[in-house]
Formats: sequence, structure tokens, C-alpha cells
Amino acid sequence: MADEHAHEHEPDDEHEHDEVDERAELELEAARRFALSQIRQYGDPALRLKAHEVETVDDDVRRLIDRMTTLMHQAQGVGLAATQVGVLRRIFVFEPDDEGPRAIVNPVVADRDDATAIDDEGCLSLQGVRVPVERSTRIVLEGKDENGDDVRHELDEYGSRIALHELDHLDGVLIVDRTDDEHRKQALATLRPRAVLR
Repeated sequence: MADEHAHEHEPDDEHEHDEVDERAELELEAARRFALSQIRQYGDPALRLKAHEVETVDDDVRRLIDRMTTLMHQAQGVGLAATQVGVLRRIFVFEPDDEGPRAIVNPVVADRDDATAIDDEGCLSLQGVRVPVERSTRIVLEGKDENGDDVRHELDEYGSRIALHELDHLDGVLIVDRTDDEHRKQALATLRPRAVLR
């Protein structure tokens, strides 16, 4: 899932960016573009496939989680599912708060509130698109961590939204499937490959 705050900057009334700041920003943008090139984009068949349960949390799974966490950070996102890197395993990484990234293997929604809210969502696999999506405002998410230990996350609002977004990815469901007809049409027009004029 894309982070809607990724491109917000604090106002700087007194100083222009110096060369060091500018170089750092360019490096961050280059890293973001490279990470996005490693993440499957809309139209890739992997995004429509259902991921399989992970039988054993081993070193391969941990390496995948490390790679996904790095890509998520470099792409300036707050969540990334294994299907978004072309791996059909039920794993996602997310960062619902300031406590750092978390990984969850074989995630299951154990409980959810009836209350829902609609908010705009973006996606690292659907560049340039933001659409309103209705999600549960509180869920309990259970699964395994990167060590194979049982974990349980009680998530409200933002965290719940991120987790449900990533869970959708593991079932081949995208935000364009969850929004209304009007926003879906606008999003698909943005995502449709442009004709190349020669």
C-alpha cells in the first residue's frame, strides 16, 4: 500500500535546500524508482493470483521478508504483499504505526468490528491511482512472525486498512475491485497503457 504522506514536506521559509539535501532527495527518488521497478505493476498476472499457505517459516521465508521490507521502505510504502513481488505465498509486511515494520505469515482476520469507514487508498502496484475504499475500522489479525511464532495484532483505523489492503493482494483482489464504478473507470483510464505514436 502506498503511503499518502510520502511526498509531504515541511515548509522551509528560511532556507533553500542546500546541495547535500538535494543530493539526498535525488538518491531517495532513485531508490524509490528502482524499488517500484521490482514491484509488479497493474496488468501483471501475478497480481490476480491467489497466494498459497506457507508450510514452514524457514530461512527462505526470512530472506523474502527482508527483501520485501527493504522494497516497501525504498518505495515509500506502508505495506507490501508477496504477490506484489511475484511470489505466491501468504506473507505480507506492513508498518501500521511508529513501532517499525512487521511481517505476518499466513495472516487471518480472527475478528472484526461491524463499523466501517471509507477513505482513499493508493497502491505500490497501481501507480498514480487513489480510490475510495470501504474497510473495517478494527480487526484482529493472527498468523506467524518471521520466526514462526504465533502473533496477534489488534489494529484500528489506519492499521486495519493497511492489513486488509495487503490481505486482498494475497487473494488477487485490488483496490479497483473495491471502489465504486465511477472511480474504477477513472483509475482504469489512468492505468491503461498509452498508445505509442511513431
